[in-house]
Amino acid sequence: MKRTMITLLAVFAIVVGLTAFNQAKQEERPKNLKVLPKNISHEELDKVMKSFNMALGVKCNHCHAPKANGERGLDFALDTNPNKDVARYMIKMTNQINKKHFKHEHEGKVMNITCNTCHNGKTEPHTILKD
Repeated sequence: MKRTMITLLAVFAIVVGLTAFNQAKQEERPKNLKVLPKNISHEELDKVMKSFNMALGVKCNHCHAPKANGERGLDFALDTNPNKDVARYMIKMTNQINKKHFKHEHEGKVMNITCNTCHNGKTEPHTILKD
């Protein structure tokens, strides 16, 4: 009887522990996504953010604001950095251009523009002005 009770308590503890771990993992979802899909995985979001870093030659603090409470690090949900709104606008623009002009395959490849198409590792894209 004592052995059965200990086994049941151990199984119960494992189930409760796994449930708490799973709920904590679910709470790690990104907050304040306005353009990117709300159900984006952490890995995919990381990939997208790293592509922005590379395409513009910047670090995360170019768009994300520092934590307001004085702690070290960034508060990714804050909208206080105006570059974040610019990034959202640019994502929408790029998506619209790709949907309208690059929806067809060309020689077996789907051609799309990205941030890097214009920025090439610089925060301001190189432009050629004609008189």
